[in-house]
Amino acid sequence: MRALETIGLKALRQIDPETAHGLALKALNMGLGPRGGPVTSPRLKTTVAGLNLPNPIGLAAGFDKNATALHALAKTGFGFLEVGAATPRAQEGNPKPRLYRLTKDQAAINRFGFNNEGMEAIVSRLANRPKDAVIGLNLGANKDSADKSSDFAKVLTRCAATVDFATVNVSSPNTEKLRDLQGKAALAALLANVMEARAALPVPIPVFLKIAPDLTPDEIAEVAEVANASGIDAIIATNTTLDRNGLHGPHTSEMGGLSGQPLFEKSTRVLAQLAGLTTLPIIGVGGVGSADQAYQKIRAGASAVQLYTALVYGGISLAGDIATGLDALLARDGFANVADAVGSGRSDWT
Repeated sequence: MRALETIGLKALRQIDPETAHGLALKALNMGLGPRGGPVTSPRLKTTVAGLNLPNPIGLAAGFDKNATALHALAKTGFGFLEVGAATPRAQEGNPKPRLYRLTKDQAAINRFGFNNEGMEAIVSRLANRPKDAVIGLNLGANKDSADKSSDFAKVLTRCAATVDFATVNVSSPNTEKLRDLQGKAALAALLANVMEARAALPVPIPVFLKIAPDLTPDEIAEVAEVANASGIDAIIATNTTLDRNGLHGPHTSEMGGLSGQPLFEKSTRVLAQLAGLTTLPIIGVGGVGSADQAYQKIRAGASAVQLYTALVYGGISLAGDIATGLDALLARDGFANVADAVGSGRSDWT
């Protein structure tokens, strides 16, 4: 980690987490971040759901909710970015405080509740995005919407022309009844609605589905069955967890979704199970904080990975460090390309 970044992170961890997050975005926009662009090599270049990625390390949704730091983030080491979640109408989200650091666990708990400025504000920024970056948008539903299912299609229709992919997020634990949409019948109806909206686009884009880690094996199998039949292009596994086992220090009982290191094993087991149930690409998320952890998710069945919480503890330069480290691990094990490593260690997780 760079010396200046280390000092900055230490200072940010002394203040309220949500305030620190806002300051981190401002610092990036001021040029206080990596400027070299995505780390890449012949081993790291890959194609996922038709998207050509310079490397398979992505920024997860939630870090740049309102697409305010697109140009700065495009200069970092990430191979692709996901912004949002965006809802049709702006909403404040849940009352503050709603973000908590669990430093001993290298984790965080959030209950933001899809706070964002709404799709109109977000699409106006996406219209001026850096053109050479791969950027996706996480689709959300308004908390007070009478038809949450239709909200996803609304945001897709409005924003699709400005992004390279879109993610249907039915897995946030912080919007009431949202996770209910992961049930077989509800999910099938939701995805049918979204895919109908995609078919009507002048230029259709890949659609991903983001799922929770707190599903039973039978529920995971149902999600895979619906996903396989729906026509979507990839699955993101997983969002945050409601599990609180094995945590340390204050804030462990706060309501919300847990992310970071404690989620690594649980989320990796979910993606490994999914990999045996679908031929769709899987993007592995949850507890990625090192090159080795990214590599483990890839070997478990992920075609690419995403991270967010690890940046709280490792800084934005961590993305480039992980990509560089992954390249070295692939070379060590004789893989000419990261795609060749996908699923090569899945049996370790099933």
